[in-house]
Amino acid sequence: MPEREIRRRTFLQLSAGLAAVGLAGCASTRPMVTRSYAPEPVPDTNAFLADMYGEKPNETYPLPAIPYEKIDPRFYRQMVADPTGEKPGTLVVDVGSHFLYRVYEGGQAMRYGVGLGRAGFAWAGRGVIQYKREWPRWKPPNEMVARQPELQQFSIEAGGMDPGLKNPLGARAMYIFQNGEDTLYRIHGSPEWWTIGKSVSSGCVRMINQDVVDLYNRVPNGTPIVVADLSGGGMVESQPVPGAQPLPDSQPLPQSPNYMQMGPDGLPLPQPL
Repeated sequence: MPEREIRRRTFLQLSAGLAAVGLAGCASTRPMVTRSYAPEPVPDTNAFLADMYGEKPNETYPLPAIPYEKIDPRFYRQMVADPTGEKPGTLVVDVGSHFLYRVYEGGQAMRYGVGLGRAGFAWAGRGVIQYKREWPRWKPPNEMVARQPELQQFSIEAGGMDPGLKNPLGARAMYIFQNGEDTLYRIHGSPEWWTIGKSVSSGCVRMINQDVVDLYNRVPNGTPIVVADLSGGGMVESQPVPGAQPLPDSQPLPQSPNYMQMGPDGLPLPQPL
């Protein structure tokens, strides 16, 4: 074979080998890069509010959870600076803002959102919580029965409506008296959580059932109460409340890990949101 042909074949063989090495080197020195992306975090449920407004299975009539996400946060139960100037232990219903306050020491107050019915605007002034009831019977006044004859089956004479989840007074009721007489004004629970912060056609001062249970545990008989429109400057001048009794100290309850602070009545105090 001519020398020139031998050199040409040798060159081609070497070139092919170098090309193969080059390709192999490319594959080994530039590996494919794969990237993984963490999924977007799912927002956690607010455990504090979920506990506050969750199911209450130990009630006589187990309370269902409240969809608190659908309620204006202003109306969640929470500790706030006291705007009333009333003595600790006093209840204040601000009909102008749809709030109820339970006044504490140190310029603080527990604030609850409330709904107001037509009767909720019918009385204002100072009184006392004469007594309170768990899972009360509802006895519509005769005037209401006269307007709504279908309520005759629940009239005072008929013994009223049995307690339960559909009862308009809800899980608890507190009865307000003035000068020893029933004002027919009530603070009570309601299954209609969507009416909190609103004015509706019936009822007095209605609360979320979970909230009225909490308030009930903080309020002994004889608790002074003021009903006024604070936003309109309608606070009643401080004066002795006929029939008011001193507020006894409550037995402390076990502290819940979901609360940061306990009140002087031994009950947990939700912190400002």
